[in-house]
Amino acid sequence: MSAPATTEGHPAVVGKLSTLDRFLPVWIGAAMVAGLLLGNMIPGLDDVLGAVEIDGISLPIALGLLIMMYPVLAKVRYDRLDTVTGDRKLLISSLVLNWVLGPALMFALAWIFLPDLPEYRTGLIIVGLARCIAMVIIWNDLACGDREAAAVLVAINSVFQVIMFAALGWFYLSVLPGWLGLEQTTIDTSPWQIARSVLIFLGIPLVAGYLSRRLGEKARGRDWYEGTFLPKVGPWALYGLLFTIVVLFALQGDQITSHPLDVVRIAIPLLVYFAVMWGGGYALGAGLGLGYQRTTTLAFTAAGNNFELAIAVAIATYGAASGQALAGVVGPLIEVPVLVGLVYVSLALRGRFRSADLPA
Repeated sequence: MSAPATTEGHPAVVGKLSTLDRFLPVWIGAAMVAGLLLGNMIPGLDDVLGAVEIDGISLPIALGLLIMMYPVLAKVRYDRLDTVTGDRKLLISSLVLNWVLGPALMFALAWIFLPDLPEYRTGLIIVGLARCIAMVIIWNDLACGDREAAAVLVAINSVFQVIMFAALGWFYLSVLPGWLGLEQTTIDTSPWQIARSVLIFLGIPLVAGYLSRRLGEKARGRDWYEGTFLPKVGPWALYGLLFTIVVLFALQGDQITSHPLDVVRIAIPLLVYFAVMWGGGYALGAGLGLGYQRTTTLAFTAAGNNFELAIAVAIATYGAASGQALAGVVGPLIEVPVLVGLVYVSLALRGRFRSADLPA
């Protein structure tokens, strides 16, 4: 998605968006409804969709995620990544938000809002440990954030996920509750399981996007690549997102409709979490003078979570019908509409930045 044009230094937020982008909340709402209807109207559909899995994730969802991520990663100018790796304020801020504040905040919210529901509480804590490596790329692109910065921060999150996920799971589910006199539990995962998830859901589209740019520019030049090729493949990111949402809701429609009050209780701490993480990231980026694009990237990478990994770990450890798995499923169902709304909030806030900081 290209950045909307500006007029007299102020962004034309909605008017310059494509029809697909402008009505994104409508399409997402329709995809949610379609998924719920399909899941409830077609007996056994969830069994069919879940029959084939990639790293614990339904094959249709896995394909949707790969299709969703490829166009955005194909837009990244990989020859400019060095401008991001030298931005210490951005990198340190992202590490603190993602690996210190995020897990601690979700731990606190899970215990505050779900003290009597240990399965859901554990599921939420797992969601908080799984930092985003997929959908954040879509939200960042829709909000006209810095694509190169998003690629670098997602890559860093991926490395930290492999190294830290199991250790942080042990700390937040067993050690810290023990220190505080709270109920303890365990998590069963391995660095290889997490690395495999990262390699599939980030590695494949990242390599494809890099090779597309490298080979496309070598064969036809940058003008053709960015002026002809990218506009053709760009919309597929949102097609992949909508397809993923339909399949996700079709797979989990029965659980959602069968436990509406449980879904509401799980949703409340998630709403608080997304608001605090996004708002905190945005305020921090603006306070550090990172500019609109990198402030936006910092906020969305802080707020998003890797639901693919959280669901896979919950299912592998506690079972597909467990409360932990349901909490993992509710995560993206709340995250998608909330972060879509925050895309529009971010676009509306662009006028508060100097014109030199706005996307070209």
